[in-house]
Amino acid sequence: MDYIKSNNGFDELNRYVLSIRNLISASAASVLVMQNDHIVNECYAGNHDKSPNSRSIDAKSQFNVASIRKTYLGFAISLALYEGKIRSINDYVTEYLEDLDENVLNNTTIRHLLTHTHGLQGPNKRLFPPGTDWKYNNAGVNLLIRIIQKIFDKSLTQVLEERIFKPLGFTETGWRKEKNDKLVWLYEDYRGDQGGEANLFVSTRELAYWGQIHLTKGKYKGQQIIPSSIFEQSISIVTPSRLDETYPRNGFFWWVQDKPRPLSELGNELPKGSYQSLGFYGNAVLVIPEYNIVAVRMLNQIEPNPTEYDYLKDIQSFGNLVLKSCLSQ
Repeated sequence: MDYIKSNNGFDELNRYVLSIRNLISASAASVLVMQNDHIVNECYAGNHDKSPNSRSIDAKSQFNVASIRKTYLGFAISLALYEGKIRSINDYVTEYLEDLDENVLNNTTIRHLLTHTHGLQGPNKRLFPPGTDWKYNNAGVNLLIRIIQKIFDKSLTQVLEERIFKPLGFTETGWRKEKNDKLVWLYEDYRGDQGGEANLFVSTRELAYWGQIHLTKGKYKGQQIIPSSIFEQSISIVTPSRLDETYPRNGFFWWVQDKPRPLSELGNELPKGSYQSLGFYGNAVLVIPEYNIVAVRMLNQIEPNPTEYDYLKDIQSFGNLVLKSCLSQ
């Protein structure tokens, strides 16, 4: 049975996300919107999978957020900068990892890894010189995970558990390698749960709280529990300035709005300073600081995109609808 808690102002948004669920053949969907620190819309629909008697989606369901995991890695890098474990995002990657091919990694900085401008395709192949183009892939992610392990002498999971998950009371966020009834499982097979793979599962509410702690810049229940500069840094645009104007601008893996751009996942109606992260299965977390809004949608797409589906148009429309719904209140 579907669960919806909202007012009529969010009907269009909820219907839109459910229509995308049907279009991409997902079995599950959820939508949550916070404004001015309160949940103003919460919708859960469908089941964990398409098997008979599958569990209904609810607030306890944890989705695989795929590439949204990168924003958690971005937080860890920002934390490392704050604590002096990394001197600058302009440091060369080879200063931190000694077993790399310097002929391939030459002049590649942490800034390039964070903003998909590194030009790498795996550890031993280069597509373009660093900082000259933009290509979304996980080559930079994997190197940054290794850097975190080395400079903290702990896994990414351990760093996040100690520094943010436990202080915030997050119990529905974590890397999972074994299926349980709260996970919206997509037939995956994972070897580890220490942050090295794309198996971060998060409930809809805790993903919204992840966006909210960025919006408040580390304040929780009126207390500054994490230094504000860590969040200010991670959501600031750090993309090399000479990058072609058509490409999106990134913070520490967040897509950040400075102005509408053709290849950006952010809707053209979203104000400057908005930021978002999107995962492979259709999940997204969007923050609109100008209006004190955080929005999350969750999906579990497992089939290829139908020919009539345009993912950029979809995620841009989602953001525009979130703003429209909130402004209509």
